[in-house]
This record gives sequence, C-alpha cells and structure tokens, in this order.
Amino acid sequence: MAAAKKVKALSRADAEAIFTRFHEIEPEPKGELDYINAFTLLVAVVLSAQATDAGVNKATKRLFELAPTPAAMVALGVEGIEQQIKTIGLFRGKAKNVHALSQILIDRHGGEVPEDREALEALPGVGRKTANVVLNIWFKQPTIAVDTHLFRVGNRTGLAPGKTPLEVEKALQKQVPARFLLHAHHWLILHGRYICKARKPECWRCPISQYCRFEPKTPPPGRSAPAR
Repeated sequence: MAAAKKVKALSRADAEAIFTRFHEIEPEPKGELDYINAFTLLVAVVLSAQATDAGVNKATKRLFELAPTPAAMVALGVEGIEQQIKTIGLFRGKAKNVHALSQILIDRHGGEVPEDREALEALPGVGRKTANVVLNIWFKQPTIAVDTHLFRVGNRTGLAPGKTPLEVEKALQKQVPARFLLHAHHWLILHGRYICKARKPECWRCPISQYCRFEPKTPPPGRSAPAR
C-alpha cells in the first residue's frame, strides 16, 4: 500500500460533519462479504486479501455449505479447500492458511473464534486488518480496518493523513466521534469503493465534497474542470 501525498488534516468539526452525513445517508452500513457465523466471516476475510468481495462470495457459497465449522474445514483438507476457492487469487496459499487456522481454532480455542486481537493475529493468514474486521463485525468492537480504499480516502480527503495503514488507523481513532466509530470503517471503505475511486473520484456526486481537501475536484462527465 503506497504512501499517499501528505495533506493537511481536517478539523474535528469537519470530521464530525463528514460522519454525520454518512450516518444520514446510511445509518447501518454493512460489509459486502457473505458469511453465516464468526468462523465463516474469518475465513471470508482471509480469502479477500487481493481479491474482490464478489469473487470471494462466489467461491465461498459452496465452501461454507460444505464446511461451516473449523472441524468440517479440517476434514475437507487442503486440496478440498483448493477445489472450492481456485477462482480466487493466491488460492493455494490461502487454502493452506484456512486449513491451518481451522486446526488451531480446534486445538487452542475450542473450535471458537477468539474475541481477542492477539489471538486472532496469531492465526495463519490473519493480520491486523483481518482481525479488525472480525472484531468489528462479529464482536461489535469499534475497530477500524484499513484497506486500500480506506487508506486512500483517509489521505485524499485529509480526514486521516498517514504514510502507513497503521498511521491512518490511529489518526481515525482520534478523529472519528465515539458514536460513529463502530461503523466508520464501513462508511469509508464503501465511499472509496463506489465514489472516491482511485483513478477518477466522482467528486460531482460526493456527499462530503465540501469538506474534502482533494483538488482539483473531478467535474461531472462531459464537463471540464474549472480553470485554476
């Protein structure tokens, strides 16, 4: 994840206005990965690295029918997991990780997904971002998972400038009003995925453009940017 050009951070008042607006538009934002329990959520997030949510959902539909628990996943075996997820990038390494983490959940955690960052990050294929997603979605902890979309939005808007994902995460923890923390990373990820896109942000339909420090703003299709 390349570091973005440094911009001046927005004020706390602007940050509050941004999240108030997000809340008005979508009070209960949801992630786009499909899952049926804490275990399948964990597996889906592990598989989503360098893959689209839609691609992961297509592959895991049958996988989760066959193996909705750690025990069933271990029984399926690495090759069996590979067969179900072979349309996903890096599927061989991911299959090994999913099989290994399933065995660890059985051996160390009674077959349950732990509600603990350190324990989650000790699992194969699980880093800070994955742990944050599971802690946030399943355990309702106000964590912020910084993916490429959120990293871009945090820097581009001035909401949470940072050279690394961890810097952006820590900046957001300070900037986001407490009442909005639980949903903050979903709002920002979805905003980056569908509006504040990497190559050409759709500023003309952005609900927070008045606060954003990105310049020049992208004009509507067919209209030139104003002269500067």
